[in-house]
Amino acid sequence: MQKKLKLWDAIMLVMGSMIGSGIFIVSADMMRNLGSGYWMIVVWVITGIMTVAAAISYGELSALYPKAGGQYTYLKEIFGKRMGFLYGWGLFTVIQTGTIAAVAMAFGKFTAYLVPSLNDAAPIFQSGEFKITWIQILAIAIIVLLTYINTRGVESGKILQNIFTGSKIIALLGLIAAGFILVDFSHLAENFNFGYDSFNNLKKDINGNFLKEGWVPIGGMTLLGGIAAAMVGSVFSSVAWESVTFVSGEIENPKKNVVKSMIYGTSAVMILYIAVNYVYLNALDRDAIAFAGNDRVAVAASHNIFGSAGTVIIAILVMVSTFGCNNGLILAGARVFQTMAKDGMFFKQAEKNNKNEVPANALWMQGVWASLLCLSGQYGNLLDMISFVIVLFYMITVFGVIYLRFKQPDLERPYKTWLYPVTPIIYLLIGSGFCILLLIYKQQYTWPGFVMVLLGLPVYYFINRNNKVQE
Repeated sequence: MQKKLKLWDAIMLVMGSMIGSGIFIVSADMMRNLGSGYWMIVVWVITGIMTVAAAISYGELSALYPKAGGQYTYLKEIFGKRMGFLYGWGLFTVIQTGTIAAVAMAFGKFTAYLVPSLNDAAPIFQSGEFKITWIQILAIAIIVLLTYINTRGVESGKILQNIFTGSKIIALLGLIAAGFILVDFSHLAENFNFGYDSFNNLKKDINGNFLKEGWVPIGGMTLLGGIAAAMVGSVFSSVAWESVTFVSGEIENPKKNVVKSMIYGTSAVMILYIAVNYVYLNALDRDAIAFAGNDRVAVAASHNIFGSAGTVIIAILVMVSTFGCNNGLILAGARVFQTMAKDGMFFKQAEKNNKNEVPANALWMQGVWASLLCLSGQYGNLLDMISFVIVLFYMITVFGVIYLRFKQPDLERPYKTWLYPVTPIIYLLIGSGFCILLLIYKQQYTWPGFVMVLLGLPVYYFINRNNKVQE
């Protein structure tokens, strides 16, 4: 593979893959679960510590295995082919492709703000609850366009990534500044006035709409359950930073630049996220955040900041954000499936590079499956299911750092995890707490995704049925 990505390109890939649609939406559900500006910020800070701790820990593995495939390669090398395959299976069936589908759909839905006829148009096809809309077709068109651009060479994908990531970072900084300068009346003191007290409001009327009068004080284990439920949103908004490890084979000096890009990129994004949430708390009261129309908190805040033009401004920002995010996801994901194909763990055709030295077949396979998920209408449910699984695989990988230190202490490590073993232990403790609380209180987020990954086991044994020794 040609080394065409520099450190700046890698940082843009980390930040661009992280910042999608989540930051503009998830704070509504977080507020409904916690009912306090204080606790909402606490959850974002916990998620930030967790994310940066994982990135610092991954750095050691990225320096040990500086080749394409990233997390798949780390898991395979440390724990064997079976574990590597299960991660790759989950990545292709849901994690990467489901995220691509969801982000493309977010692009389509916010485009409909600017082109109302997209919302108003009759479905192209409908049979019972299943329907195909023009928004879904637009989402697929975006996936196809970005997949095509990335088949033209890594330079094309890199330029697009840098332009769109740079644009949305500047736009977010502008939103943060305006959110404190242009707001006529600040709700910040009001939102923090609850202090350590927490509430939830999850009651709905017969039409499924949340009731604004339903705030209930919570504490103890119920509060812990609320924190875990709120973290589903913040964690979903903070994943995909590991995408840069998928393209390690195309980054200059990967032993140093991959770890730098992960640490710099995740730290910068988490600071941006916390600042954006302060803007929401400054521009809107508790009810306005929790019950924003269709959970679009950013639209409500932008309307208060910029007036009637706010809806257009935020719609354009989300379109830029989701377009750039999907480019990063598409660029990176295909490299894992190519690496799996080289190991005999994926379709053989995915192994080949085209004349532009990129895995075009793997890109199109990824694009086709993501498009089918758009049509299925189930991608949102799938993503809810896999937040638990994503953190579980992060934990296994971070544990791999500690495991390797004991198993191969004399291995030459070009980069060693900062504050080892404190950093990986911090991640494992927070991740374990998150997963255990979800298992207790929010099982709809846990077992379905876990079972989906386990379905990869029979596929793994079928692929390896002629091998005498299976790891």
